[in-house]
Amino acid sequence: MFELPLFPLHTVLFPGMPIRLNIFEKRYKEMIGQCMESGSAFGVVLIREGVEACGPLARPYPIGCTAEIKEVEALRRGQTRVLAVGRERFRIFSLSHQRPYLVGNVDWFPLSCEDRVALTPASEQLGRMIRRYGEALECSGLARNELGPLPHDPVELAYLAAVLLQAPLQEKQSLLASEHAPQLVMRMNRSYQRELSLLQAVGAHHLVESPSGLPLN
Repeated sequence: MFELPLFPLHTVLFPGMPIRLNIFEKRYKEMIGQCMESGSAFGVVLIREGVEACGPLARPYPIGCTAEIKEVEALRRGQTRVLAVGRERFRIFSLSHQRPYLVGNVDWFPLSCEDRVALTPASEQLGRMIRRYGEALECSGLARNELGPLPHDPVELAYLAAVLLQAPLQEKQSLLASEHAPQLVMRMNRSYQRELSLLQAVGAHHLVESPSGLPLN
């Protein structure tokens, strides 16, 4: 186990995914400064209880993801913009409040994946559903469909799917905490099947309500 500075947020960071932060609190600017000086990462954790800023240190969920700092930019009015990328999952065993920011005593929490090739059929199905989901969101006017090429690796695809899914943070946290890759890919397939069914139901409802027989704007 090792110590890791923690940044509790109302977001869930997944491995391989970028995160952009505008930091204005002294305690987190200090944390970022020390990470930059030592060349180390910090941990992003979803807040279970508490607030992000200007209050007591929040209580986080036990599973988080390290964030590797890529860019730091000083902004006007003392703010700092940080671009980081999610890297490795970790589990918190205990918390320390001795510094201005939260520090966790953590250990790595790698995703178990013995045979990624065996995941190919389920991963290909997930890729197709992600495409359909993006198209359905755009047709519903809920989001723009700006999907580029999808990852070929099943785990990377599953994490991207978790980011794109419009779902409650608690559900995304549960996905981050998956222990096995087949379980994660299977859960993502089920989640997308559910969301696609809901979007189709909403579209059908709009068609019924429209006097012209066309979808309502």
